[in-house]
Amino acid sequence: ASVKCSNCPIRHRAVCSWCDADELTLLENMKSYKSFEAGQVILWRGEPLEYVASIVEGVASLSKTLEDGRTQMVGLMLPSDFIGRPGRTKVEFDVTATTPVTLCRFERKQFERLVLETPHIAQRLMEIALDELDAARDWMVLLGRKTAREKIATFIEMLARRSLVGIPENDVNIELPMTRDQIANYLGLTLETVSRQFNALKKGRCYYPFRAQIY
Repeated sequence: ASVKCSNCPIRHRAVCSWCDADELTLLENMKSYKSFEAGQVILWRGEPLEYVASIVEGVASLSKTLEDGRTQMVGLMLPSDFIGRPGRTKVEFDVTATTPVTLCRFERKQFERLVLETPHIAQRLMEIALDELDAARDWMVLLGRKTAREKIATFIEMLARRSLVGIPENDVNIELPMTRDQIANYLGLTLETVSRQFNALKKGRCYYPFRAQIY
């Protein structure tokens, strides 16, 4: 069921976070909710981009299939992340629900008109784009320079920091939303390496101010 914008759990982090009451009313009249089961494809690369959306609940992956059939995961979408780009007419990556996902969707053309008329949304979209650029640069360092142990630790910390927004750190358990095979794909490691490093982490002490549930 749709949730009023004022009561939305991602209200202060999503693309609408800078909107005033009148702007929220416009979005309220435009939005629709849609849910996806874990493993279900949300968008296929190359198909027409009819909707843009914010993730309200759940985790989704971005991936691209290479010419030889191999698939590379290139990103994770967490609650408040924005799917799609105004001005683009086609989907750039496959978007797949890693866990059950709920989207708050907006028809693309209608949303594009709103962006032109609403500076707060345009400014927030720019901020989101710059944050993604910074994250991509950090990820280049992780993939190119860090050891397998450091890659996995950084990955867990990234998920934890995003999950802990507005929540006391010591009160939260982090459940990883991906299988070890998916994590290996995302980090450019083998499944055996990921399993070996997780086993080592389970035997050692965790110095983070949160607890990650490792299976």
